[in-house]
Amino acid sequence: MNAAVIDPRWLVPDWPAPSNVRAVCTTREGGVSHGRYQSLNLGDHVGDLAADVAENRHRLGQAIAARPVFLQQVHGTGIVTLDAESGLVRDATVADACTATAVGLACTIMVADCLPVLFTDESGQRVAAAHAGWRGLAGGVLEEAARCFAPEPQAGPAHGANRVIAWLGPCIGPKAFEVGAEVKAAFEAHAPEAANCFKPAGAPGKWLADLPALARQRLRAAGVDAVHGNDGGDEWCTVANPSRFFSHRRDGVSGRFAALVWKA
Repeated sequence: MNAAVIDPRWLVPDWPAPSNVRAVCTTREGGVSHGRYQSLNLGDHVGDLAADVAENRHRLGQAIAARPVFLQQVHGTGIVTLDAESGLVRDATVADACTATAVGLACTIMVADCLPVLFTDESGQRVAAAHAGWRGLAGGVLEEAARCFAPEPQAGPAHGANRVIAWLGPCIGPKAFEVGAEVKAAFEAHAPEAANCFKPAGAPGKWLADLPALARQRLRAAGVDAVHGNDGGDEWCTVANPSRFFSHRRDGVSGRFAALVWKA
């Protein structure tokens, strides 16, 4: 396969990943879709022309010189292992997280406001990615992804756990993510300190939720303390950056961008 040539308009995570681990987060740029899907829409379920989505996905694969594997994300906590030898590289597998140890299989998460989270470890043996909307985040999808880095029960002392590293991609920001009291209650039921990630919104019973901060809390509790990327700043907000990111909350009907991590 040809060498990767990443579009300079995409985001390349700034994280201390091992040299054999690659990652990227696409933006709206670099594709062939038109109108509200302009231009690099990767979602095949949002009303865009199938041929345009297929071309966009082809361009992505060519750019990263790896095989992006697209899930059918359902806002749950299911995780699947991508494995070419067993045939588990089909697109549209129902799951909200995936992991791989094989070279050239890209764990791929599509988003348009939800938080994509990428993982690897210091050894570069495994990568993973998770789709963290509020439902999946509250349900424990990040914990499921982090758990796949635990050492095998039969592993000896020389094969102990490596430090897990995570990167948070763009998502709806804390100034834009208005939720109901039931969302706040769902997080507080798991950890009372989650209350610090909510601020009162203008309407009664409504709150502004800080999705990246909630993710950092959950990751830290799961033992992942090396977390990089989205800090809740305006530049990471999908809603506030219409020329760069798709946003379902902002536009109603929109395309999807993607965050990917793979072993080269």
